[in-house]
Amino acid sequence: MSPHNKKVVGSGLVWVRWHFCLEFACSPMFARVSSGLSLGSPVSPTVQRGVLSVKWCCSDNEDLFEGYDSIVADSSFLAKLEDVELQTRQCYDQQTPNACADDLSDSMLAEDFRDSSPRALPSSQLEFQKAITMPHKSPSRGAPSSSTPYLMNPGPAVNHADLSVHKPHPKARRSMKDHLKKVLMDNAATASTVSKMVQQKEAVMNEEMSFAMQAMESITSEGDLGPFFGLPSKVKDLIFRLKGIQDLYEWQKTCLSLDSIQQRRNLIYSLPTSGGKTLVAEILIFKELLCRKKDALLILPYISLVQEKVRGLSSFGIELDFLVEEYAGSKGKFPPVKRRNKNSLYITTIEKGHSLVNSLIENDRLDNIGLVVVDELHMLGDGSRGAILEMTLSKILYMSKSTQVIGMSATLGNVKDLQSFLRAENYTNNFRPVELKEYVKIKDSIYEVDPKEEACFTFSRLLNFKYSSGMQKMDPDHIIALATEVIPQQSCLIFCATKKNCENLAGMICKYLNKEFIKHKEAEKATLLGELKSSGNGSLCPVLQKTIPFGLAYHHSGLTSDERKLVEEAYSSGVLSLLTCTSTLAAGINLPARRVILRSPYVAADFLKRSQYKQMVGRAGRAGIDAMGESILILQDKDINTAKNLLCAPMEKCYSNLLHDGGRGLLSLILSLIGLKITTTVEQVKDLMKGTLLSVQEAQVSPEKSLWDLTVESIQTLKQKNLIEVSSDENNQNILQITRLGRATYKGSVDLSYCDVLYRDLSKGLEGLLLNSFLHLVYLVTPYDMVHQCKPDWMIYFRQFTNLSAAEQKMATTVGVPESFVARKAAGQSVRKSVDVVVVNRLYLALVLFSLLKETNLWIVSERFQLTRGFVQTLLSSASAFGSSVLHFTEELEEFWAYKALLSELTRRLTYCVQAELIPLMEVSGVLEHRAKQLYSAGYKTLAHLANADPQTLVQTIENLFKKQAYQIIASAKMLLTEKAEALQEEVDDLLMLPLDLPSL
Repeated sequence: MSPHNKKVVGSGLVWVRWHFCLEFACSPMFARVSSGLSLGSPVSPTVQRGVLSVKWCCSDNEDLFEGYDSIVADSSFLAKLEDVELQTRQCYDQQTPNACADDLSDSMLAEDFRDSSPRALPSSQLEFQKAITMPHKSPSRGAPSSSTPYLMNPGPAVNHADLSVHKPHPKARRSMKDHLKKVLMDNAATASTVSKMVQQKEAVMNEEMSFAMQAMESITSEGDLGPFFGLPSKVKDLIFRLKGIQDLYEWQKTCLSLDSIQQRRNLIYSLPTSGGKTLVAEILIFKELLCRKKDALLILPYISLVQEKVRGLSSFGIELDFLVEEYAGSKGKFPPVKRRNKNSLYITTIEKGHSLVNSLIENDRLDNIGLVVVDELHMLGDGSRGAILEMTLSKILYMSKSTQVIGMSATLGNVKDLQSFLRAENYTNNFRPVELKEYVKIKDSIYEVDPKEEACFTFSRLLNFKYSSGMQKMDPDHIIALATEVIPQQSCLIFCATKKNCENLAGMICKYLNKEFIKHKEAEKATLLGELKSSGNGSLCPVLQKTIPFGLAYHHSGLTSDERKLVEEAYSSGVLSLLTCTSTLAAGINLPARRVILRSPYVAADFLKRSQYKQMVGRAGRAGIDAMGESILILQDKDINTAKNLLCAPMEKCYSNLLHDGGRGLLSLILSLIGLKITTTVEQVKDLMKGTLLSVQEAQVSPEKSLWDLTVESIQTLKQKNLIEVSSDENNQNILQITRLGRATYKGSVDLSYCDVLYRDLSKGLEGLLLNSFLHLVYLVTPYDMVHQCKPDWMIYFRQFTNLSAAEQKMATTVGVPESFVARKAAGQSVRKSVDVVVVNRLYLALVLFSLLKETNLWIVSERFQLTRGFVQTLLSSASAFGSSVLHFTEELEEFWAYKALLSELTRRLTYCVQAELIPLMEVSGVLEHRAKQLYSAGYKTLAHLANADPQTLVQTIENLFKKQAYQIIASAKMLLTEKAEALQEEVDDLLMLPLDLPSL
């Protein structure tokens, strides 16, 4: 925009602001809006939106009146009023009142603004200007025609001619300044009445606000739209109230003020763990939703993180009037519901985010997404999940030029590659809110890690713990002593190589702790044990029963979701002071500690990667509580040299995983490109592939084959699998088209390795589908990728098989597992007839799920099949997610129409696996079975009950529920209720909408 045009737009905006604000302030509607906002009385939606738009999109410091912010303080304006008043008095003395009436029209304002007419004004302002410049005329109803602020209270029109006949000349007249003040005060006190004039003024206000917003958008480069990084002050207040954050760190302020942020360019910013990266992303998301009125997409690596973020941001959504929609596991609607009146924040896992982007592209709605934020961007280098993330981002970059991409990442060694891929700028900072000191322990000595030193380690102190011979034998690494230096007053995390090590270590520590540990928060720990027992329907893990009285617990995937949540909440509140855990805790929700101990430099049998190490030690130091955080890595002599390389080596590099596992990612990408009609020729596919991370890293990732060769090979493979086909157009050019099976595969996000097997199983199932039992359907949605994670116990297999009905046993035989085979295996006899091992194992897992659906008691089922309850929980959630994929797969194939209704209900049952009455409560993010039972027993039986609950009452009624949790649960329930209501309203609007293609004569 040229400087001249900026000046024109600017002057037009000033003109609109002055006239709009003065007219609005002097109107009766001002009284209704101001009283509604201050006293909580109802305000019409139109006015409310208009007022909120002003409040949210304009700086609190901005002078909306451009010199007329305070009329009383403006001497020039008041001087003009005094001049007019003097002329009026002279007029009454020397002329007729009618002449004076004309003088009192808009001449004063017209004189000031006649020469500064803005361009492209809305119709209301054109009428306003026209009314100023044209002679005064009375409308038919006698209302004044002037479009200047109407200074009189609503009432019958007064004829100026009548004034000269019936009214005597006033003896003492109030000052015009005083009169103006009185009118403003009277209007502010005017009762709320809805008249045609008020409605017209509301319409004018909305039109003028729309014009002002457009003008402001055209000059966004000249200044912020609000005082808090482009946002209203209310957002800053909410961050303080809901998060307890009063001010931002300096690096956060710097990052939010970057040119790349202001000009909406893509950005990657990298900081250590716990540096405060997420808050910056949330502020940018709020800005996109509130100021640009666009939807936003937040991609997180794990379901637990999605649920935590949905709970945390629902309160903001309620306060700021946007929707928070969860896409994780089996949750999420494709395509998402169209929202006319509200914008949505989609919070997704990597897999669900990919499916969501596909559905938006297919429905030509990707441009509705104004901002995409990716947490843990370095996950691009994480196997098949990294490939899915790369596919998602490649499509967004290719299809939408208006969508901004923000990536949060740990510090990487090759961040320039990611910059090239995302066409992004980079911001890096080493800030940590709490200083971190890293140590290693070798025998009886503690050394501080110092990469600048040649030896990498600097001696710090000698340990002198007084251990008995028995204790020394049980704890040769002095873990108990290291832990008791900080607990129970402060917290400690101990990372172990395996799940079994976690449980054993927690039990061992308890044996040697002083009995005084039991007295610390004894009542709270007793309550926690009761909650854990209740969540297990009367069952309690014997290890936790022993360790929790001492303030200790273990944390790994072997716990149920309810157990994990209770343990995490107890640790966060200080009831538990020590957790023994696996590396998954470091990658999950944020549970910081004063001291972090790494039991060994291994994860299972693999030596630690630098990124894993940094993630673990990054949990040390609690902002606002600790002045410093410590990490201690325990080393044996054989691991010292390898550990030095780990601690002193440069950061790891992130590489494309599209070629991971035989190039499955590349195959999936090309299949979806053709299915979505993003590309229809080989050349177009090649053009898009140039925008992938694989293209940037072609020389390192695929030195033997070029990207072009890989692309051509992948297309041939897809043709061989009957997922795509090639045809010719009128110009005899080869056109790539997707087949029915290919469409079902990418729409269902089904792994290409299993798509043909799934089609075969579903087709075979139709030949004799068992409908009087869930077993057959459960078998069809049992995940293929979990088959090799469990070996059947043949005696248990045979026992469960014999408990099946005759129809169910017949179904098992049909899929390929006859009773005779199971009986011979249980008896230890050899089996001559070959049987498909995958089918046998899959049916075993299906029996586990089938029992779970009938019992809904995870503890009983895990004991019955001699499996860990954590594995059973994982199996259940995987089956739920795969069931959702199979449902979308069958919807694209007409021959599988019968599965649609059946799989829909089964997926819903697998998602919650509880009594039917608890499902509405468990739909609320973060409410698991145990909490749902508590709520239901307390009388909160529906979503509406929960959404309208009083937080104080909830805390007093529900045992072990903290105030913050109560607020989050209620906010999540309100958000879910709002989403459902909005979806129904959208459906009603669509039904009642007049068709655009309605035939006419």
